[in-house]
Amino acid sequence: MTFHRVLVLAAGLGLSGCSDPQAEPSPPCDQECQDRTAARALRETMKLVYNITLQGNAVGPQDETTPCPLGGKARVFGQATSNAKFGSTEVSLTYELAACHSLSRDEEAGENYDMVVTGSVSQTGTLAVQPTATTALVMQSAAITLEGDVYDPPIGYSITACAVEMGQDGNQLSGSLCGRQFGVGL
Repeated sequence: MTFHRVLVLAAGLGLSGCSDPQAEPSPPCDQECQDRTAARALRETMKLVYNITLQGNAVGPQDETTPCPLGGKARVFGQATSNAKFGSTEVSLTYELAACHSLSRDEEAGENYDMVVTGSVSQTGTLAVQPTATTALVMQSAAITLEGDVYDPPIGYSITACAVEMGQDGNQLSGSLCGRQFGVGL
């Protein structure tokens, strides 16, 4: 009887390592899907760098350099002015990213990336600080390099010296990356 229980327990443990037959695999990620995730990686890397360097600074001229948390470095410079009445910050900034490494892991397959960003990106517009404002930004780069993985399971992604034009309206990001159009919710 004890031997039988051990076999049942062992068989049960063996099954616990199997995947759930009801779980659906992630859908395939084509070039458009990969570009959406890469654009998200670029935008979220810029947001992280802004928060590390400029968040809480006095308004006016800005020029800050910081190591990126996972490697590389970033410099942000330009102008930032605040509008307390509307809870917003007006920016005209340039981000110089030198092998700035960022990582995102999420349950949504298309929100996962492990990316190294190199290049210069200009950013103009409004950053929402309070719910009374809406983020409205234009971001451009003549030559951005993105190298790493996108999606889950990871897919290798690499672009070198590509032009980028992105616009953010609230939580929607759209534009072109290497001449290919994309749109993604943040």
